[in-house]
Formats: sequence, structure tokens, C-alpha cells
Amino acid sequence: MVDHRDSPCRFFRHRPGSVSVLVFATGAVALWSTNALVGKSLLASHPVSQVQFLQFVGAALVFAVIRLMSREKAAAVTASTALAPLAVGFIGLVGTMVLQYISFALMPVIEANLMAYTWPLMVAAAVIAFDNPRRPVLLGLAAALGFIGVALVISGGRDRTWFQGDLAGYLAAFGSALCMAFYSVMVGRLANSPDRLLLPSSLVGVALTLIWSAREGIAWPTGMDLALGLYLGAGPMGLGYYFWSHALKLGGSGKVAVVAYLTPIASTLLLTLSGERLTTTAIAGAVLVIGSCVAVGLERTEAQDYV
Repeated sequence: MVDHRDSPCRFFRHRPGSVSVLVFATGAVALWSTNALVGKSLLASHPVSQVQFLQFVGAALVFAVIRLMSREKAAAVTASTALAPLAVGFIGLVGTMVLQYISFALMPVIEANLMAYTWPLMVAAAVIAFDNPRRPVLLGLAAALGFIGVALVISGGRDRTWFQGDLAGYLAAFGSALCMAFYSVMVGRLANSPDRLLLPSSLVGVALTLIWSAREGIAWPTGMDLALGLYLGAGPMGLGYYFWSHALKLGGSGKVAVVAYLTPIASTLLLTLSGERLTTTAIAGAVLVIGSCVAVGLERTEAQDYV
């Protein structure tokens, strides 16, 4: 078992109460909420490959610094025990972010953002299917209301009909949500610290997106665009994942679930400030999403069935 006592976040580890959990979870949500807004501005003038390359570079730098700051001793591992963490990190980080940004490029960002952030509802569905919650009907109803709320936001956010983007964009957004749901379920089950889990995945992401960008052969961003691209990696991708992983490992259960459901709402509100419109229908959908998040979170807190 890995000893986490000497990690950079040891202050919170000595007090693994609700305050510590909410600090990490809220930090992750705050960073994630800026992801769609900043990503939208960069994708207006740069291809997905370049934006993704800068993201993975920024994330890799953050994870590398955290790894260097940590005095945690490496545990002896075998090929079989090393494979699972690598797979979880790759699916959770590379799969989630690449598919999310492909969806941003192929469909309206406000729709892609909300579809990609339905992953907490997918986790609730996994709880119903596999973890034998105490009140599955209540949990299922709450999750269903959340999906209905997301649908209302998507349908009511603009004065146009649904599905204005490429079908591949909607599939990519759905796939992104599945990847993040998988990561959130699995990360708490692994003994590996978040930096050990995410650094290799971010380096793989750097390599893959560098090849992708080189094949397109387009001039690289400079100045503010370069800074914003690195922020997307260091902030929402790097520290966001790091904080979220710690919140789950501290046993946040329902408390973390409540905070997670606020991500699509906060990010959608930021998008409206950039010019995206929300109608009364969309606001009603947002209320449903928040209500479902509270119900699911309270159920998980009581039953302790969510990992």
C-alpha cells in the first residue's frame, strides 16, 4: 500500500472530514467550470489538435511538479498491477478530454458541454445497477430528472432546433461523459496517488496530440492564445483532475456527488456571459439538474454506496 502522508496535500489528509472533501471537490468544479468558455475562444481560431496539445503539456507540467514535490516512496508493482492504473488514467484523462474537445469543435459548445458533464448522472446509474443502493427507485428517479433537466437546457438554450452539430460531435460528447464516469468510479478503488496515476497519461496525451498537430502543419498559437491553452492544461485538466481524485480518495461519497452536479450549471452560466442565450425553459432544466444532484447526493451520503 502506498503511504500518502508525505504528499503535498498532507495537511488535508490529516483531517479527512467533510471540509477537506468539499475543498478539493469545489476546487475541481471551479476549474472545470471555466473549461468550455476558454476552450470555445481558442477553438474559434485554432484546430482541436493544437488546443489539445497545449492542454496536455500544461497538465503534464503540473503533474510533474506535484510528483517532484512529493516524497512518497514508490511501491513495488508487477505488470498486472501497473496495467489497471494506466488504463484508468488513460481513459479518464485522455479519453475524456480528447472526446470532449472533438465535440466542442463539431457541435454548439453549450450543448457539448452539458452532454459531456452528464457523467455524474451516469455514475448514479452505475450505482443503481451494481452497488445495490438502499433506495434504488429514488436514486433512479433523481437521476432521470437530472437527464430531463439537461435535455431542457439543451433544447431551450437557443432559438433553434436540436442537433445543430455533426452527429459525431454528439457521440463524442456522450463518450467523454462515459470516460469520466468510469474514471470517477474507479479512481477511489486504486491505491495509486493521483500524480502517479495521471502523469503517465498526460505524457501519452502530449505525444499523441503532438503527432496529430504535426500532421496538420498549422502555425502554433502565441501570446495570449498560448497562455490560455496552457491554462486549460494546468487548470481544468491538471489541478482539476488532481483535486477531484483527492476528493474521491478521501471518501467524499455523496458530498462529492452534490458538488459534481454543479459543474454543468456553473459552466453553462459562464457560457451565457460570453453571449450564449438561456431561455425560461433552459432555466427550468437547470433547476431540475440542481434538484436531482441534491437528491442523489443525499442518498449517497446516507447509504455510502458511491465510491
